[in-house]
Amino acid sequence: MASILTNSSAMSALSTLRSIASNMESTQNAISTGMKVSKASDNAAYWSISTTMKSDNLALSAVTDALGVGAAKVDTAYAGMDSAIDVMTTIKAKVVAAQEQGVDKAKIQEEIVQLKEQLESIAKSSSFNGENFLAVETIETKTVVSGFIRDASGNVAVKTTEYELSQDNLLYRLDAQGEIDDAQESILTSTDNVTVSGATAAVASIKIVDLDVEADDLDVALASIDLALEKMTSAGAQLGSLSARVDLQSDFSSKLSDAIEKGVGRLVDADMNEESTRLKALQTQQQLAIQALSIANNDSQNILSLFR
Repeated sequence: MASILTNSSAMSALSTLRSIASNMESTQNAISTGMKVSKASDNAAYWSISTTMKSDNLALSAVTDALGVGAAKVDTAYAGMDSAIDVMTTIKAKVVAAQEQGVDKAKIQEEIVQLKEQLESIAKSSSFNGENFLAVETIETKTVVSGFIRDASGNVAVKTTEYELSQDNLLYRLDAQGEIDDAQESILTSTDNVTVSGATAAVASIKIVDLDVEADDLDVALASIDLALEKMTSAGAQLGSLSARVDLQSDFSSKLSDAIEKGVGRLVDADMNEESTRLKALQTQQQLAIQALSIANNDSQNILSLFR
């Protein structure tokens, strides 16, 4: 039925045109933002997941930065311990040389004094951002941030890797003024016993910090140095293992961050090839819809011509 009051064809064409315009707006938004889900109304579930994971990824990025700081602290401590081992090895060679008859022990002692001062310098200066793993006033457990975790229940936590300081991995203990306190037990102030020629001898009077080749029993001194080197090597191995762990965690955090970013991208990023093709199709549909609306509007004019 033809009617000049109700143009069903025009109404249908107009409805189609509105629908196309809405789709074009959505497509143009995806093209301009690069995202198919840029707000909650686009897809509430995907928007919620992506927002949460983006937040977690920022936290993970902070963890990666913290791992860099932790790695620097551990590497600084390892470098200090490695240098201290080299100095202690040199002291050992000097004590061996002092056992030779006719050598000038006073000259050797002068060298050893300088080497002991070098050990102190290494221990005090092996600090990064105020953190020192080789010389401290108070024994404590050092921590390095190693991860950010969200469990199945949505609970979040920051994980840390611990390095426990003790008298067996500290070169020195410091007093309140930051000076060497040889009354506190550490690797170089230890009063452990050593075995010399099958007999057990106390080394309380031959601490490394008090080593004197002119007055000390050189066999006991040599045994004391060997014991100190053993502890220093063990501490160096601990620091090396911790450094390797931090490096592995840093690599993992970087890969995990990339994986999360890719996962979020799959949820919310627009396929630009697809959106471009859709836009061209919608533009064609829009032109056809406009033409259809024009034709429908002309139907009334055709009816009027019947009365001429």
